[in-house]
Amino acid sequence: MTELREVGDPPPEARARLETPYGALGVVAAGNRRPGRPALLGWPDVGHTAESCFAALFAHEEMQEIVRNFLLLHVDPPGMEEGAPPYPPGYQYPSLEQLAETIPCILEHFNIRSIIGIGVGAGAFILAKFGLTHPEAVEGLVLVNIDPHAKGWMDWAAHKLSGLTTSTTEMILAHLFSQEELAANSALVQQRRRALAAAPNTPLYWSMYSSRRDLGVERGGSSLLKCQVLLVVGDGSPHEDAVVECNAKLDPTQTSFLKMADGGGQPQLTQPAKLTEAFKYFVQGMGYMASSCMTRLSRSRTASLSSSASGDGGRGRSLSRGSDASAAPC
Repeated sequence: MTELREVGDPPPEARARLETPYGALGVVAAGNRRPGRPALLGWPDVGHTAESCFAALFAHEEMQEIVRNFLLLHVDPPGMEEGAPPYPPGYQYPSLEQLAETIPCILEHFNIRSIIGIGVGAGAFILAKFGLTHPEAVEGLVLVNIDPHAKGWMDWAAHKLSGLTTSTTEMILAHLFSQEELAANSALVQQRRRALAAAPNTPLYWSMYSSRRDLGVERGGSSLLKCQVLLVVGDGSPHEDAVVECNAKLDPTQTSFLKMADGGGQPQLTQPAKLTEAFKYFVQGMGYMASSCMTRLSRSRTASLSSSASGDGGRGRSLSRGSDASAAPC
């Protein structure tokens, strides 16, 4: 069992390699365990490690208050950690549903009762699946770029045909970034392209994501996700329409929606300050960190936002009133 202090200064990072029925996970634990609080569990997208997906967000100065007040768990899916050796030919990579079933192993190892999940893309799908199958263990979900739908047969055929003419690396980049970012060949795009060239197992993860089943967040006119949810997407993201549709299917009293101006395909990297502020309001709405200090940006907006927030029943839900970052307290 990995020992972490209950309170005080953040302990050194604790790294664990956990064997599960569906492969070995790499987990980095940081921050502080607080009595009665869930852990924050981050799951990265295809084409990312936990470090590359979340480092910019959790290293941001405004996020340090969160780091001091929660235990953080950053997960690398099987074979996705930096420097991972390639799996042998014919290896069957776990499905997204099976990856969701590795999370109880993490909770048991770290003696955790519940989490607030932060997932991007495929990671958002996996955490939402875990929330559907283990609602007692999930208090909240921050889902960036979630696409809850399986591909239809025409989409599947088009994907297979595109795979004949387009490399897996380029397909993953088109999943991660907006068309504008790809056309501009931004530094983030170049960085991910280099990293993908050195990540031999990523195509296996991509294959499972691109052949995923429908998540099933809504059935019979009611949302099956019972926790608080913050949906995030950048403007121009390839997943913008999917996130908007997902928002329409979830319980509006428990769901906040944030479309982030200038967020592109990776808002957790391009707009960490805005996402941090939205996340602070989200956890405050759940009853944690009620005395959290607002940033200068928040204070400058307090007067203009207070009437809409109070009319919508709370800060967390007020995020859903805006169509972009400028219309929400973020």
